[in-house]
Amino acid sequence: MADIPHTSNWINGQYASQTPTTITVLNPAIEKPLATINATSQETVNEIVTTSLHTFQTSAWRQTDASVRFSILSKAATLLRARINDFVALETAQTGRPIREMRTQLSRVPEWLEYFASLARVHEGRVTPFKGAVINTLTRVPLGVVVLITPYNHPLLIAMKKIGAALAAGNVVIAKPSELAPLSVLRLGPLFQEAGLPDGVLQIVSGYGRDTGRYLCEHPRVSKIDLTGGIATYRAIAPIAAMNMVPITAELGGKAPVCLFPSLEVEVAVKAALFAGFIASGQTCVTGSRLLVHKDLYESFRDLLEKRVRALRIGDPTDEKTQIGAVISQAAVERSAAFVDRALQDGGKLLCGGNATTNSEGKGFFFEPTIIETHARSDLACKEVFGPVIALVKCESEEEIVQVANDTSYALGASVWTNNFAQAHRVAEKIEAGIVWINGHHLNDPSSPWGGFKESGLGKENGVEAYESYTKVKSTVINYGVAPVWFDDEVSEARYG
Repeated sequence: MADIPHTSNWINGQYASQTPTTITVLNPAIEKPLATINATSQETVNEIVTTSLHTFQTSAWRQTDASVRFSILSKAATLLRARINDFVALETAQTGRPIREMRTQLSRVPEWLEYFASLARVHEGRVTPFKGAVINTLTRVPLGVVVLITPYNHPLLIAMKKIGAALAAGNVVIAKPSELAPLSVLRLGPLFQEAGLPDGVLQIVSGYGRDTGRYLCEHPRVSKIDLTGGIATYRAIAPIAAMNMVPITAELGGKAPVCLFPSLEVEVAVKAALFAGFIASGQTCVTGSRLLVHKDLYESFRDLLEKRVRALRIGDPTDEKTQIGAVISQAAVERSAAFVDRALQDGGKLLCGGNATTNSEGKGFFFEPTIIETHARSDLACKEVFGPVIALVKCESEEEIVQVANDTSYALGASVWTNNFAQAHRVAEKIEAGIVWINGHHLNDPSSPWGGFKESGLGKENGVEAYESYTKVKSTVINYGVAPVWFDDEVSEARYG
């Protein structure tokens, strides 16, 4: 392992020492080590949180003028954009996603820094209509030390959603990327330092989620937890956070329905399904993993979909022609295979795919893009796979599509595809989801709030909502005409409340 590079935690403006125990990060497409990272202990986590709290209390960052925050975060965006090709190569290697996907996605990531930088610059307080000779100002102040837990599927994008908002609001940030794909996030430390961010304001800590992530979330001195992960992770940390009175933003996954109506051309419907279902090999929280197809479109749609899926090019993520890359790990392969097995036992019909595969050397964590005809209450149609295994469900009517779309415990994203304007609005209004796209899917913007209902989570990423969630409202009441006469012998015009 001596020839494998090591990337340590970024703490107080420098890379820390290597820990005695390390974690190997694999390239999932070829099963070869990319680097090792620190497995951060509870003792070290406690030291980092204590140091970060001291930084928050003593550093000028929380009181830095908004124009300065704007300048630093804008410069970080400029630096990131100039080096984006390096990040594209790194993200492709650590996630196994096709380079054509990563190049397109990462080209937009600097926009999140620019958006939150600008929002910090223009965000305004309020003056309430307080009765009498009193002025009441409402201002937003930073929370303190915030912990960000980010996943492996979109390492840089999701980290930047959280980091941008948290720094813009004046907090000290501790980011903990997934141990499966942490390298691009760990590389952000020097970039922000170069942009002028004071040392210690952004700490980046690596380790196993079950250990390092839990230690961070359980620490009583953190002021907020922002988690993207699974419902089991949320349920593990929520009781401790509640005991410590720490607010949580949680983005916990989904089972997004793709609602396809017969006014749509079949070629467009199939393209919609391919994009919704197989971007990132199905490893997104809004993967269109339930294709709910109206009976009048179903037969022609199914036939063309099968043809198109069979033709998808799966293989080397660094090849510009590759359309489907690897999944993140052997566990992801086995999870996808288990869903296929259960779906077939449940009476599903396999149209295409369904098998694990490898590269020409017998290496890599790949799973064929898979379509299974099934019923609306099947395990495959109701539970999150997080892999390229898609449920195809035939529906008799618009009403049934809406009913099936809403009949899961998830409610993050959904898309409605139709050329009928009235139907588009009617169905979108009835669907229970935090994000409903009409004639689109996976569309994202830093200004657009992102978050779900039910078991898909709490709170929002993106937008003013995210920025404000990293602040607390302070009410300052300025009395310029109400005299404190309550306990005078002869009380006149006394005011209580």
